[in-house]
Order: sequence, then structure tokens, then C-alpha cells
Amino acid sequence: MFAKNEKKREGYVVTIDGPAGSGKSTTARLVARKLGWLYLDTGAMYRAVTVNVLRNQIPLDDPESIGRIAEQSTIELCPSKKGAQVLLNGDDVTDEIRHPQIDRTIGPVCEVPKVRDVMVRLQREIGRKGPVVAEGRDVGTVVFPDADVKFYMVASIEKRAQRRQNDLKRQGIDMDVDQLKEDIARRDKRDIQRKNSPLMKADDAILVDTTHLSIPEQVAFVIDHIAKKINL
Repeated sequence: MFAKNEKKREGYVVTIDGPAGSGKSTTARLVARKLGWLYLDTGAMYRAVTVNVLRNQIPLDDPESIGRIAEQSTIELCPSKKGAQVLLNGDDVTDEIRHPQIDRTIGPVCEVPKVRDVMVRLQREIGRKGPVVAEGRDVGTVVFPDADVKFYMVASIEKRAQRRQNDLKRQGIDMDVDQLKEDIARRDKRDIQRKNSPLMKADDAILVDTTHLSIPEQVAFVIDHIAKKINL
């Protein structure tokens, strides 16, 4: 199915943006696996920087120091059965970056322009290794504005909180769904109002409401549109 256009395929970029719990990470990971492409989890990279900020006890109201930490952070995304193993300065932080504490502190870190500059540069370097399925909050608008196919995923806040609760349970963490809804709403507001690279749908992105879609349905929808757009 993917033999033709092999040479051109090397540069293909597909982006999937959306808020937390919209289904973008699981979908992007499985789509990349089915196509045999690279999977780029940009959110994991910002989470890794946040881990480094906390480890170094940097105040969240000190953007200069946060930016310096970002520059000093060596972040690697290694393919794994779960999608990507995240290494921070050689340490495996794959599970640590998903802790609720990171959810609550990542906002101020992402707002630092230097952090975003460093991360975008690294993400584009990874993208050049193509073909890639990249997911995050600004991959279709800022990181890869000329991507071949773009998607923007949404879901009801109830569904998103439920998904997040299930993810945390798998890590042995029990959190109230109402608290998660509050956390998600707070993060949404911060992401949308952020001056630098706010969360928004690219004009040419395909909108996908995953509230009532199963994971296989989401994956099939995305792959179908990729195949139509780039004639795979």
C-alpha cells in the first residue's frame, strides 16, 4: 500500500493537534505505527522540560532560568511499544512526565518564549527525518505550518476527564473526575490565552470530534484522510 511515492514519502508530515484528553496522542501513536512512520509527541518534550525545572527547583515565575534549563535539557524520544520512551539527560522519565504534578505546573513552562523556541527547533530537526506523525498543541500552526495533512481533535470535557482518569489509574494514581475536569478547564484557558503559540485549530486542519468515537474509529478516520490527501 505504501510502496509507491516512496521517495516523496520521506518528507511527509501529518499533524494532530488538540487539547488534553481529545485522543490525539493515542491516535497519533497508532497511526504512526500502522504507517511505519516516526511518532513525534511534542507534549512529552515540554513535560520533560517541566520535570527538569522541578528537579532544579526553579521558580515558575522565573522565565529566564526556565529558558536556560530548556537549553540545557537533552531530550530524546526513542521508539517503544507504548509509542515513545522519553529520556531527559539520559534518564527515563516516560512515566514521570505523566504525573498530575506535571499537569499542574507545565503551563507556566510552556509560556516561556525561550522554551518554545528550543522545543520547536528540536521538533523540526526530528521532523526532517520524516515521514512523521506529530501531535501536540501547535504542530499544525507553528512547528509544521506546511504539513501535508492536518487534524484538530476535540471531545467533551466529561469524556476528556474520564480518559485522563483512566490513564492515571493505569499508573496507580486515583484522582476525582471533577478535580480532573477543573484541571483540564484551567489548562485549556491557559493554552488558548497564551500569547506565544496559543492552542488553536489551523485553518486547513480537519476537525475531528472524538467524544463518541472508539480508538479504532479515530485511527481509521485519520488514515483514510491521509491516504486520500497524499495518494498513498
